[in-house]
Amino acid sequence: MAVTNNTGPTVLALSRQSLPTLDRATHGAAAGLAQGAYILKDADKEVPDVILLATGSEVHIALTAATALTDKGIGVRVVSMPSWELFESQPESYQQRVLPAAVTARVAIEAGVTLGWSRFIGDRGTVIGLDHFGASAPMKELYTRFGLTAERVVEAAMALTR
Repeated sequence: MAVTNNTGPTVLALSRQSLPTLDRATHGAAAGLAQGAYILKDADKEVPDVILLATGSEVHIALTAATALTDKGIGVRVVSMPSWELFESQPESYQQRVLPAAVTARVAIEAGVTLGWSRFIGDRGTVIGLDHFGASAPMKELYTRFGLTAERVVEAAMALTR
């Protein structure tokens, strides 16, 4: 999509990390990629209690947290958001379908810079991420040390839904 259907500059940021493959039989189809963000996993209720947003390597953290939150009776939507720019170019109706204004409990997970996520999480949401560069270790060690874990996402989501 980035190479064949794009009229502007494109960056492909690939990972060297060993990440789990998403089972598309149980998660939303990647067809929403062309809209910049799409519902990867939805709550069992019409209006979710919390929305978890992630891109790339952080998506598996959001999915793990969603399972734990669902087990606690929290309705969770996981949104994969690989392109802010494409998402913001979509009609308001699509944006509202993915990120309904009524759901203000939102947690974004970002291993890169957290700057910019505020426009998607609003005043009540929170970002769990890194705002520094240069640490070197295996991904799991870094994520644990700097708090990029499903457990921390669960804590943040629970605090927002109280």
